[in-house]
Amino acid sequence: MANQISLGVDSNTLCEAIVRCLPPVSFATEQLASPVPSNGAPYAEISDLESCQGLIIGSPGYFGNMAAPLKYFFDQTSPIWLSGALIGKPAGVFTSTSSMHGGQESVLLSMMLPLLHHGMLISGIPYSENSLHQTSTGGTPYGASHVATQQGKSLSEDEIAICHALGKRIAMLSIRLNANIA
Repeated sequence: MANQISLGVDSNTLCEAIVRCLPPVSFATEQLASPVPSNGAPYAEISDLESCQGLIIGSPGYFGNMAAPLKYFFDQTSPIWLSGALIGKPAGVFTSTSSMHGGQESVLLSMMLPLLHHGMLISGIPYSENSLHQTSTGGTPYGASHVATQQGKSLSEDEIAICHALGKRIAMLSIRLNANIA
């Protein structure tokens, strides 16, 4: 999903998506992980938040909530909150669950909470996105979503379109908001 959303961001020639991932959280009292995973996107750092012009975060859903690594990451952002570095920046969210009623909307809402505390401007996907009306899999006005099933089903065409729409929307909002600052 992150790759599809980044295609939506990158479709705006004034924007560049930067994809990051998070290390797993261990049961030990310290999180021990290499700063660069063996494959995939590099791990996110707090400084990535400070330098972004817009933010789209995603997480698999676990019992209707975001995954522990994302919660752990945002629990470390108090210095950014104190500085106000994210105030006024646009943000969006996305998730994937293993079942149609796997709590997608509550996962999306749970990810919005730290973004709201940081003063970010949350944007969902408006119903003008035709795929929201057609989807029989994932996709909500709260953010992009995917129903993976326990077999790991691929994204549907509607889910892909909704991912692209979220990326395009946050890119467009970033440009508009930054133009008003300059």
